[in-house]
Amino acid sequence: MPNPSVPAFFDEAPPVLMRDPLAALLGAAEGGVMQYRYADAVRLAGHSCPTVAGAYLAVRGGLRALYGDEIPERGNIEVHMRDARDHGATGGGAAVAPLLTGAAAETGFQGIGRAGKFARRNLLFFGAPIDGLLALRRRDSGRGVQLDLDMTRVAGDPEMASLFPKVIADIASAEEAQHFAALWQDRVRRMLIEHADDHALVRVSAWPALSTQ
Repeated sequence: MPNPSVPAFFDEAPPVLMRDPLAALLGAAEGGVMQYRYADAVRLAGHSCPTVAGAYLAVRGGLRALYGDEIPERGNIEVHMRDARDHGATGGGAAVAPLLTGAAAETGFQGIGRAGKFARRNLLFFGAPIDGLLALRRRDSGRGVQLDLDMTRVAGDPEMASLFPKVIADIASAEEAQHFAALWQDRVRRMLIEHADDHALVRVSAWPALSTQ
């Protein structure tokens, strides 16, 4: 059912289907299959912006590259962020990527039993020596991909340059603030709807596989 409290295009953005063995074991989802949508990323981040949308599309693109037509296995994927955890907009990607992949840092789920089955901790890394913004690696096969974003592919409306300072300084009128928000979300919409499969927006490159032996 559409949610009238959020922009309608949230429901039009491409979903990400994941299979989580832990969810299957505990009866949280039939077969462990769960569908994630952009609105889930927004709820986690608390806002909708090009960074959140870009991270969502980047992880989606990486999963498709690693799994093809298979449903990706949540909890079986490492996430490597290029920048430090407190650097710039790293937080957006470091929130969205774990949502979809299940990867967590040292504070994550430690698993079940002594063997720590289904553990999710220590699968999220920062300051990784990669060329892209982030990278994903399958734990079962060692295959990995690097992902980068070219945000210039979807430029913001030029009018935002004059509106942004006024909105931040709390001197914009109600009409100006509303117009700014509409322009802001329109850029996000264009990224998610018109450029969801744009290989120039989300750049996927090979990352040497690790031996799983």
